[in-house]
Amino acid sequence: MAFDKDNVIDQLKDASISDLNDLVKSIEDEFGVSAAAPVAAAGAAGGEAATKDSYDVELTESGDQKVKAIKAVREITGLGLKDAKGLVDKVPSTIKEGVSEDEANKIKETLEAVGGVVTLK
Repeated sequence: MAFDKDNVIDQLKDASISDLNDLVKSIEDEFGVSAAAPVAAAGAAGGEAATKDSYDVELTESGDQKVKAIKAVREITGLGLKDAKGLVDKVPSTIKEGVSEDEANKIKETLEAVGGVVTLK
């Protein structure tokens, strides 16, 4: 017996809502599938910030203690004095990219301790 999809569609058009509901449940039971919308995919897109695994640390203001900020940037990045000074002088500047949340928070604490203002992106 060949599958007649046009016949099935015609039958579905004439079916009541409760009949269609029973049909969906029967199909789910028979084939082990679910007709539920994939909520997990929509939730992942909406909660992207919550599941973010890498951060960029941006120095938005260097603060009053520029010398200490430069020293802190040198320790964090391993850059030379001139490059670290350039990052501190030309804010906003990205100090480190693609770091873990813990590392980003440690860097933020270090720079805020010397008067800097830091944003995690």
